[in-house]
Amino acid sequence: MKTFLPNKDPLIKYVTQSRSLQKLEHIASELPKLLLTGKVQTTIDGLSKNALSIKPLLKTNNIQEINLSMVHLSFIAHAYIWGGKKPSKLLPEVVAKPWVEVSNILGRPPILSYASYCLDNWYRIDKKQEISLENVALITNFLGGVDEDWFVTIHVCIEHAAKEAITAAYEISKLKSNKDNKLDDGLRRIIMSLREVNSIFSRMPEKCDPYVYYHRVRPFIFGTKDNPDLKKGLIYENQFKNKPQFFRGETGAQSSIMPFLDGALGIYHTKDHLRHYLNEMRDYMPPEHRKIIEEVESISSAKELIDSSKSLKIKYNKCLEEIRRFRSLHLEFAASYIHKQSQIKNPFGTGGSTIKGTGGTPFMKYLKKHRDETEKQKK
Repeated sequence: MKTFLPNKDPLIKYVTQSRSLQKLEHIASELPKLLLTGKVQTTIDGLSKNALSIKPLLKTNNIQEINLSMVHLSFIAHAYIWGGKKPSKLLPEVVAKPWVEVSNILGRPPILSYASYCLDNWYRIDKKQEISLENVALITNFLGGVDEDWFVTIHVCIEHAAKEAITAAYEISKLKSNKDNKLDDGLRRIIMSLREVNSIFSRMPEKCDPYVYYHRVRPFIFGTKDNPDLKKGLIYENQFKNKPQFFRGETGAQSSIMPFLDGALGIYHTKDHLRHYLNEMRDYMPPEHRKIIEEVESISSAKELIDSSKSLKIKYNKCLEEIRRFRSLHLEFAASYIHKQSQIKNPFGTGGSTIKGTGGTPFMKYLKKHRDETEKQKK
């Protein structure tokens, strides 16, 4: 266990040759132009029902290609739903059918989730160089531009920087004693890794402007659950018996890093709406991520072992301080990127709820509670 990024770098293009996959790739690459000119819906509506079929991928069972199709379909679907003057209440079968099919394969709902927005949506500009903010670009985006790309690549690099913390946390979750100072060393590695994570996260304002984020990035990543702009949900044409569906939108709460660290370090969140929401977010994670989080939650004795030593308590508190700092940064950015921007009219897209986050929650309240609960559990 090293990182929640894919074991292999995501594919930029399909290996399988197919007209439908070529069309899918082409439309996804053209989204910035189609959104700018208001032609997303007319372009999709003009396609035949099987124009974006993923059937060729079902024969190869190439997980990288399947993930790429999920990225493409998720972006196209959200551009269709949120890219018009009003949110679309119906998603045409040409997109809905393959989207539901690939979602079933991947074990996630047919909605743009963190996995498709971030984890599977990047490539290294120079494949010989490490993942970094100077060497990562996006495969697919909505309107495009520096701000949108920087927002996502920051998260890609956070996932990469957290790899040592994830590895160390997994190792200490299996420990039953501090033999050979393994617990001590594991906590030290978590601290150093999270410091790098926070250093990267703090760079968000460098190239992602709050106004641009709120008005040109955020509107496209909303979901359909608890969303005032789609109160009756979304109909996936000829899927789910044409009954409206309600799914959460893309949110950093779908990243596995913090839930994993919470589980390994024994950070407990009280049973309330926030706890329920955090557990619900796991439905949007890749199944293998959910499984590993549940594993560390069930086996970790790290929090109890900490009590055996003052030096361990000090290191444990430093780990929690870095997690608290991460959550404080998240709260700070939510205030400046969303709350302060909420009075400005939105020139692009719709879906700009000022009260709820993209995941459909009262985000400021939840983020504060998350941060405060972490602080209270220091030894």
